[in-house]
Amino acid sequence: MKKWLALLLFNFTNIILYAQNEMGIDERIDELFGQATGWFVQFIFYAIPISKGVAVPWVLFPLVLGALYFTIRFSFPGFRLFGTAINTVRGKYDDVEIHKTDLNVADGDNPDTIRIEGQEGEVSHFQALTAALSATVGLGNIAGVAVAVVIGGAGATFWMIVCGLIGMASKFVECTLGVRYREVDETGKVYGGPMYYLSKGLGEKNMAGFGKILAVLFAIMCIGGSFGGGNMFQANQAASIFLNTIGFSSPASGAIFGIIMAVLVGIVIIGGIKRIASVTEKVVPIMAAIYVGAALIILVMNIGLVPKAFATIISEAFAPTAVAGGFLGALIQGFKRAAFSNEAGIGSAAIAHSAVKTNDPASEGIVALLEPFIDTVVICTMTALVIVIASLKGDFALGAADGATKLANGGASLSGVDLTNYVFNSTIPGFTYVLTLAVVLFAFSTMISWSYYGLQSWTFLFGRTKTMENLYKFIFCIFVVIGAAASLGNVIDFSDAMIFAMMVPNMIGLFILAPKVKEELDKFLAKIRNV
Repeated sequence: MKKWLALLLFNFTNIILYAQNEMGIDERIDELFGQATGWFVQFIFYAIPISKGVAVPWVLFPLVLGALYFTIRFSFPGFRLFGTAINTVRGKYDDVEIHKTDLNVADGDNPDTIRIEGQEGEVSHFQALTAALSATVGLGNIAGVAVAVVIGGAGATFWMIVCGLIGMASKFVECTLGVRYREVDETGKVYGGPMYYLSKGLGEKNMAGFGKILAVLFAIMCIGGSFGGGNMFQANQAASIFLNTIGFSSPASGAIFGIIMAVLVGIVIIGGIKRIASVTEKVVPIMAAIYVGAALIILVMNIGLVPKAFATIISEAFAPTAVAGGFLGALIQGFKRAAFSNEAGIGSAAIAHSAVKTNDPASEGIVALLEPFIDTVVICTMTALVIVIASLKGDFALGAADGATKLANGGASLSGVDLTNYVFNSTIPGFTYVLTLAVVLFAFSTMISWSYYGLQSWTFLFGRTKTMENLYKFIFCIFVVIGAAASLGNVIDFSDAMIFAMMVPNMIGLFILAPKVKEELDKFLAKIRNV
């Protein structure tokens, strides 16, 4: 491992330092890459006009409609199974789950590995949950929510919560399938996710060829998403806020930060999912506690405005105001931010949850439905409430079409993470430093989890050899440095487009394989009925 990290440090430091000193190289790369990939980004995020001045990206339709379908089909699992999910995470049903006689031996797995799959897995329910959460809880909760509320008004918060609640059903379905169709090698290492339930599950439906095509498409897009949205964007934003906060600026500052971050990421991801899970189970609760704790402090300090904030959120969610298209504008912004934040229906979380220690797929699907609740209903709503209260106090007005709002008394125009930072820091002096720590932790945990998603897709396409695994991890760490050192806006747009393109093959598989999920749910509920 030391030689591997030393190679990363030695071979790429000079390259990045040279790139940073070449005037305009970032802009030239941006332009060239944008010209090559712009068509794909435009296709994925093509917005369908709904009414005058209001359009919605087409990718939201299958995500939201699919979530509604699964919510109804499985009788509102986010509400009905919430208590079961909590009990499963805390280990109440562990003894039931390792019962050998209930092993699923008809899912196409190698019979020699069924014993390993049924008894072991690689991580606990809590570790699988935190590993998946670390990929979804991030800058979208801090910066993205601010943009959504500014554009869509306070009412966007209501629709964000609604989308999070119905997204719980999508997470339940995809993560149940992830465990049911996972594979385990002779060492006990688990391989799972949409690549496997698309190829194997559709194969059971006499659609093997179609399933293989969908699986390959998903894997390609997941790899692209892991290098970009799950890596470079995170490194870039973490470097930006960290360097600005400490006031360190030099031609090599981004590269230096990126190299340090790459080494730390490399140390974690070389250890595989067990190392990733052991880190995320500590980092995720800490960073969530820091951020949510600060939000709670602000809400308590402004407790008199909390009822008014909720009333404003509910009234503007339905009132035909002029804010960015009124009702439709608030609804679209809320749904868009929730979908982008919790990734329900994208299929990424199923990869992490596949490694859980259980032989009952539905048990992990039930645990996974907690993700959109924590990510969107709790953390995103906290951010939105703090911003809405600040607007009620007259600090700024909501309703800016470009996502930026001008501070009162002729102040600066702020958007995204800068607006969130201003709101928190104006109430809690010095919070900038705390937010910087939170952003760096968010970025770090997101990168290590997305590295696992990309690795699983990489090995699905190129084989499970140690050489191929190390090659992917090496490339991933290179992109950490590039992301922190350069400004590659078009690369990020392309990578985000690939993440949402993952939804297309995944959602097709979820619809076709929904009956399998029902079988697994009924079986698990029957087992725990008397526990």
